[in-house]
Amino acid sequence: MPKKLGIPPLERWEIALVKAMLARGGYSDQEILAYFTRPTRSVNHRVISEVRTEAKHKAVKAATDDDLSDFLATWPDVDPTTGLSIRGDELLIKAREAMIAAVHVFNGAGLTFRAELFIVTSVIAWTYLMHAFYRREGIDYRYKNGDGTIKKTAQGEDCYWELGMCLRHARCPVPSGGVKNLEFLLMIRHEIEHRMTNRIDDAVSAKLQACCINFNEAIKKLFGGQYGLERRMPIALQFVTFSSDQRSILKKASSLPPHIETIMDEFHKGLTDDELADPDFAYRVVFVPKLANRKSAADLAVEFVKPGSVEAAEINRVLLKEVEKTRYLGKQIVEIMQAEGYPKFKMGSHTALWQALDAKNPVHKFGRAGEYKGMWVWYESWLQRVRAHCQENAVLYQD
Repeated sequence: MPKKLGIPPLERWEIALVKAMLARGGYSDQEILAYFTRPTRSVNHRVISEVRTEAKHKAVKAATDDDLSDFLATWPDVDPTTGLSIRGDELLIKAREAMIAAVHVFNGAGLTFRAELFIVTSVIAWTYLMHAFYRREGIDYRYKNGDGTIKKTAQGEDCYWELGMCLRHARCPVPSGGVKNLEFLLMIRHEIEHRMTNRIDDAVSAKLQACCINFNEAIKKLFGGQYGLERRMPIALQFVTFSSDQRSILKKASSLPPHIETIMDEFHKGLTDDELADPDFAYRVVFVPKLANRKSAADLAVEFVKPGSVEAAEINRVLLKEVEKTRYLGKQIVEIMQAEGYPKFKMGSHTALWQALDAKNPVHKFGRAGEYKGMWVWYESWLQRVRAHCQENAVLYQD
């Protein structure tokens, strides 16, 4: 576990200014506190007393009189949008601006390599956000040499963790689905750093959307709801509509570069079914033409329905009826059978059954290939066949 930086409520440059203010005189402790209190951090009288008596921070030198005058002349130096201190909260401000820039670039008309630009910029946004979090928590996010000294760049600057290292730390605040999402984008970024990728927008769009939502939720949870980006980002208007068969036509017309397709397949193979379905990993939505029953709702272009609600269940029922049969993963088939009283029916039992019946042969129409390479989904007809098998062999699968 990395040692703490020991960052106090006041940072080193602020302590130097406090000492200069005390040396100049004419400022009460309350007045000094007012200059260094900001939305992301409060300071109490004890800190000023410790500086005054040199109970702490004795080694910090006071700022020069000119530096103090410059500080007072430009105070309050805050970001007009968030109220954050431009100097003290620089990492948080840059994190927000980088993600806003990533979304603007992706939504920009006429751009060809939008996904690549989004990924590179959003990685910067997440890196700054993680650094801001670790800095606030007092966790040293600098690389160390074998002797414990701080690793330096060729220019003599400290080497800070890249995003991948931030995600691997035990105190990483990002949920597992969000970590998988960022690991996927980092994998794509490594590829686009070294060679051209052609068009990958359509293939990774669900991951990019999840990345945006995860970032917004993270910044609000870690630093406050007032820093959310939803008020800054408008709904994107489009010049296209999608008919029932248009999506499949678009998918057939697009092709991924072989090296990108290969690494994506390998990444997906390493995930469980639950991880693949996690909206923090890939966020997918369905658009349904809406007919408003109330005049006040007639102008709502987008309405989000809560998963698990009556409205969501009805939408899913209609979509499944119009688009495709109900689909089950192998894991879900096993769970259903176990819930129905066959606890000894395991994944191995299921695999042996479909292999024995050649159930993946298209002629049987028991299922089809899933969204990702190597994934398979089963239809209701297969569930019924498995149920019949369990009933016929109850002695094998019941306690």
